[in-house]
Amino acid sequence: MSQVDSTPSPFTAPRLVSVLGRIGTMEVCLAQTEDEIASSQQLRFKVFFDELGAKGSATMEQRDADRFDPFCDHLLVYDTSIPGPKHKQIVGTYRLLRSEKAFETGGFYSASEYSIDRLVAAKPELRFLELGRSCVLPEYRSKRTVELLWQGIWTYCRHHSIGVMFGCASFHGTVPAAHALPLSFLQHNCRATPDWDVRALPALYQPMDLVPTEAINSRVALFAMPPLIKGYLRLGAMIGDGAVVDHDFGTTDVFIILPVSRISERYISHYAAEAKRFG
Repeated sequence: MSQVDSTPSPFTAPRLVSVLGRIGTMEVCLAQTEDEIASSQQLRFKVFFDELGAKGSATMEQRDADRFDPFCDHLLVYDTSIPGPKHKQIVGTYRLLRSEKAFETGGFYSASEYSIDRLVAAKPELRFLELGRSCVLPEYRSKRTVELLWQGIWTYCRHHSIGVMFGCASFHGTVPAAHALPLSFLQHNCRATPDWDVRALPALYQPMDLVPTEAINSRVALFAMPPLIKGYLRLGAMIGDGAVVDHDFGTTDVFIILPVSRISERYISHYAAEAKRFG
C-alpha cells in the first residue's frame, strides 16, 4: 500500500510517496529526491534535444529544466532490472502541475501558448492538472510503458481529486501544413465544446482547418497522428482552438482538454482498479 508524508495542510492532499503502478520489472512512482528529478531532466534532454533537435531551456548539465520544475511533481517509470542506483533506472517521465502549485509560480506552462487562465477562472470548483514534458526512451516506447504512465496519472488524479487534465501535445516539425490531414481531422471531429474551449493566443494562432471535411480519410489521418494524441482521444479528450508553432522545441502544438467526467467507463474501471491497489 502507498504511504504518505506527514500531516497535510488544510489545502493540499498528503503527498504520495510509494509505487503507483507495476508491470513486471517496470514501476511508476513520483520522484522523491533531487537525483531522481535531475535524472528525469536528463532523460528529457536526451529525447527533446539530442533526438528531436530542441533548442530551448537546457542547462549546462545537459538537462531540460525550467522555472516550473520545482513546483511540479515528476512521474517516473523505472526499469528495475537495470543495475545501479534507482535514479539510473528511469526510462520515462511525465511532468504534473496542479492548479494550486501553478498559482504559486504565476500560472501554467501552457499559458504561454493558450488562454488557459480563462477556463480555470470559469470553473473554480474543479482542480486542474497540467500534463507536460512526456517522454520515453526509444527502446521503451511500448504499450506497457504508456499503460504504466496512465496507471500513475490516474492514481495521482484520484489522490488529489483532479477534475480536469490538460496540456499541449505536439506534432514534430514547425510547418503546420505538413500535418494538414491530422490537424484538420482534429478540427472537424474533436473540437472542445464551448464550455471547455481554449484558444491559442492571438499572436501565435495557427489555423487547423487545412483540409475540407469531405476530403479527410479518417483512417489515414489517425495513422498520421502522434500516439500520445491518439491516446488522449481514446480517453475522451477534446482539442482546443488553433495550433501553435513552438520554435524552441521544433514542434506544432495542439491543446488537449480532458475533463475526468468525459473519460469512458471502461478506462475508469480499469485504472480505478490499479488506483485502489496502489493509491
